[in-house]
Amino acid sequence: MANYEQIIKLSLERGFYFPSSEIYSDAPAGFWEYGPNGVNIKNKFIDLWRKELVRKATMVEIDGAQIMSENVFIASGHIKNFSDPIIKCSGCKSTFRADRFISEKTGQEVPERINENEINVLIKKNNLKCPKCDSDFEESGRFNMMFKLGIGPNNDEAYLRPETCQSIFVDFSRLFKVMRGKLPFGVAQIGKSFRNEIAPRQSLLRLREFYQAEIEVFFNKETVNQIAGFEEIKDVILKIFYDDTNKELTVQEAINQEIIPNKLVAYYLVLLKQFYEKTGIDMEKTRFRKLSNEEKAFYATIAFDFEVETSVGWLELVACNDRSDYDLSEHSKTSKQNLEVIDPHTQTKILPQVFELSMGIDRSIYAILEHSFFDDIENERTVLRLKPYLAPITVGILPLVKKDGLGEMATKIFSDIKRDFNVFYDDAGSIGRRYRRLEEVGTPFAITIDHKTLEDQTVTIRYRDDMSQKRIDVSKIKEIINSLLNN
Repeated sequence: MANYEQIIKLSLERGFYFPSSEIYSDAPAGFWEYGPNGVNIKNKFIDLWRKELVRKATMVEIDGAQIMSENVFIASGHIKNFSDPIIKCSGCKSTFRADRFISEKTGQEVPERINENEINVLIKKNNLKCPKCDSDFEESGRFNMMFKLGIGPNNDEAYLRPETCQSIFVDFSRLFKVMRGKLPFGVAQIGKSFRNEIAPRQSLLRLREFYQAEIEVFFNKETVNQIAGFEEIKDVILKIFYDDTNKELTVQEAINQEIIPNKLVAYYLVLLKQFYEKTGIDMEKTRFRKLSNEEKAFYATIAFDFEVETSVGWLELVACNDRSDYDLSEHSKTSKQNLEVIDPHTQTKILPQVFELSMGIDRSIYAILEHSFFDDIENERTVLRLKPYLAPITVGILPLVKKDGLGEMATKIFSDIKRDFNVFYDDAGSIGRRYRRLEEVGTPFAITIDHKTLEDQTVTIRYRDDMSQKRIDVSKIKEIINSLLNN
């Protein structure tokens, strides 16, 4: 497994991701862009998410607007509650996020929801000063992280969404009606969210503009333990960090001990675990952390974070929140629209509860890259051991030399398969160096065209992980690669 600096170096040099507007000195922090290899792995990650979560659990997917009216965020509570604690230097006026600053300087865990009085006490108790000019801090405050916009000539107030899920909530009654919904009813969405972070850092790990994959499951609280498919997953073992202790429990044991509240929540936690097992992340370095009341978001009654251990510590990839009926209730009050629906199973009219799986795509991709990185010292190579179906380039096409008709044959093979796979054609440099370039971006297969190809219409397929090679018929390249990807 790599460290953070190795992944940054790889990403910049091999076109995974890089800072936005980097040629300008005034480029703001917290905005990063995906290069060609990054786009490919991101798209394949999303395809896997759709396959293993959205389609597997029979959800519907929408694509909501990124700009929404002020009333949406009054109802959601973001205008009032979506803020971070800050401290400002009385001298140079530098601003810091209070909870993180105190944690870094004292080693003490400080919850995000700490109030201003408690911050002031900790600053004074630990005699903390501005690291830039050694001045005292002013009284602490709060900073709302939403980006405010003005729409049209009248500059009507609106906001860039800080999370994708609000469009799911405001669209719920229409979606339930037109899709002939039955509870539990899952709605998914992929899209960008925007948060005006005080101190964005560590590339994809803390961004001001980022991708989310969110799932909101609407359910009847009276039937949360009547979940189809639960018997199939009740003996799955989950790693749960709870009360400062790591526990490994079956799903049924976690429910019996009231660590997991019900079968519905358990079912979706298992789906999430099974999804990440297919991404190549080392599952021994993952856990569900049950959040305390001080750590939970303002809308959550019960919350778990799915976390992965990385070189920069434990990293939250997915927030799993029981949001109760908070969202639909608040939107109903603010919009004065009745958002109740009839549950076909119970024939009762209810305002559904919501369980949420809010996934950070960028962080997930970073974790996959770090966990897949392998420094093969024995063979003097760097390898990204990505799952073949997630690799940004599936196969490299490499003519041994450009002359003697090998270049033309390689070009024909490239043209024949480029619509089926992500293919890279490379005829520059030694064949060994070309193998290394492909391995460094995770390409699982390389096709080499040599003089024997012209004689018998066979090529060499080389496997990334063990460097083994095998001759196959040109006519079977597509079939063999498809078989390898499916396995």
